[in-house]
Amino acid sequence: MAKLNEKKAMAVCRSIRTSPRKLNLVAQSIRGLGVEKAVAELSFSKKRIAKIALVLLQSAISNAENNHNLNIDKLVVSEAYVGKGIVMKRMSARGRGRGARILKPFSSMTVVVAERGE
Repeated sequence: MAKLNEKKAMAVCRSIRTSPRKLNLVAQSIRGLGVEKAVAELSFSKKRIAKIALVLLQSAISNAENNHNLNIDKLVVSEAYVGKGIVMKRMSARGRGRGARILKPFSSMTVVVAERGE
């Protein structure tokens, strides 16, 4: 886990049942925004995984407020990045006795919020 300075707080969610490529689109949409705008962006997003990202962002905001005593009005999403997790392999029956592989990937997401300077 990365070492943070006193003006930052983070939240990590592991084993999110989606591919990292799809989750990274959601992470890109909030990267660098203020937390109010980021919450609004995720609340009105049409992507299914945005609901989980919203819970993760609210957890990072709560960590900043309760554990690091940061002002939530000055918070900005400084980092939002995605990592690969495990991939479940399943089989699907195909014609002539063959089988096709189905991949069910998992991801992890980390959100770091920082207090913006004056």
